[in-house]
Amino acid sequence: MAKKNVIIIGAAGRDFHNFNTYYRGNKDYNVVAFTAAQIPDIDGRKYPNELAGDLYPEGIPIFAEEELPRLVKELKVNDCVFSYSDVTYKKVMSVSALVNSLGANFVLLGTNDTKIKSTKPVISVGAVRTGCGKSQTSRKVIELLMEKNLKVVAIRHPMPYGDLVLQKVQRFSKIEDLEKHKCTVEEMEEYEPHIVRGNVIYSGVDYEAILREAEKDPDGCDVILWDGGNNDFPFYKADLDITVVDPHRPGHELNYYPGEVTLRDADVVVINKMDSACADNIQIVRDNIEKVAPNAIVVDCASPIAVDDASLIKGKSVLVVEDGPTLTHGEMKIGAGTVAAKKYGASKLVDPRPYTRGKLSETFKIYPNIGTLLPAMGYSKEQLKDLEDTINETLCDSVVIGTPIDLNRIINIKKPNTRVYYDLQEIGNPNLREVMNDFVKKHNL
Repeated sequence: MAKKNVIIIGAAGRDFHNFNTYYRGNKDYNVVAFTAAQIPDIDGRKYPNELAGDLYPEGIPIFAEEELPRLVKELKVNDCVFSYSDVTYKKVMSVSALVNSLGANFVLLGTNDTKIKSTKPVISVGAVRTGCGKSQTSRKVIELLMEKNLKVVAIRHPMPYGDLVLQKVQRFSKIEDLEKHKCTVEEMEEYEPHIVRGNVIYSGVDYEAILREAEKDPDGCDVILWDGGNNDFPFYKADLDITVVDPHRPGHELNYYPGEVTLRDADVVVINKMDSACADNIQIVRDNIEKVAPNAIVVDCASPIAVDDASLIKGKSVLVVEDGPTLTHGEMKIGAGTVAAKKYGASKLVDPRPYTRGKLSETFKIYPNIGTLLPAMGYSKEQLKDLEDTINETLCDSVVIGTPIDLNRIINIKKPNTRVYYDLQEIGNPNLREVMNDFVKKHNL
């Protein structure tokens, strides 16, 4: 029987994992291309032969998703495999309609064919949308386990935007590792909070190789924590699935792919940001959890805000810099910096759009609904320079930095600025401490 020609539609993450777990070495298929979306400047590369395996000695080319119709026709494609996350069902089915109209099959791979089994107990932390507070939930779980003198190794959902061969397996245990691995701002936002708390985190491209390295980490490993991203379902078979939902975006938990998958799979659902969300929206989220995950434990949480210097906010016109993906494909209109600006009495949020430079100007064209916030985009040195110039050119009294990292460490901000901090705060019972106690007991840790 002739091989089926396949295109994997992705965004430099789940797409590579789906290839590695299902298609690499599978002689029934011939993956002729990847397409790329969501992340700037990743098309025009190759998935290298060193990672693609013996069936692909020339590697596999990566094209912009806009070229999909041409590629399906010219490469005689049988199957198009949708492999990225944090998208509406309308978007998924729109791509499906395009693919079907071209004569090809539209494929969504499930959990059985893409999850890898670990030799260690695994806890997964995911979310129904980007920006729900998954990372702070992961940090809370790790802190609770570390209190019990357990060695927790975190593995982060992929963000491989550089040299894919060099990024096959990455280990981060100190701040210097961020520079060593040439991390983007998005990567730093995820890795740095783990590093400064004293735990090791892995990431990369080949998630079976990453898992095997993590299991035998030189600092020890009792538990693997899957720190998910982009509301994707886990790459590993978890012994405990935790999903975070966001009452600032009620209803999104049932309208985005594959966020609803993570909710339906959840053993524990964390309702975050209850301190800044309205009661009606919280109830909508509760009702939806009950519909699709009635047996899940529901943990109520807040996300309290603190800043270094409130005097730089009170009565000031401020530029608010927020986590990039949260504002772009996460579609959030409010982040930690915005909450802090309002809480501490800013007189005005300054619109950065008249001052944007280069790639940042392009970002606002692609995502016109960002509004009066500045996304901390930094996928390249050029983008970082554009971010630096935009901040320094904006007419404001001060800058409120709502990203999870020390932005002053990587760019030169010439204006007075203050960082925002936020951690998970549980409200009443049940809580994550009780959940972790049960987990530790069940697995004899």
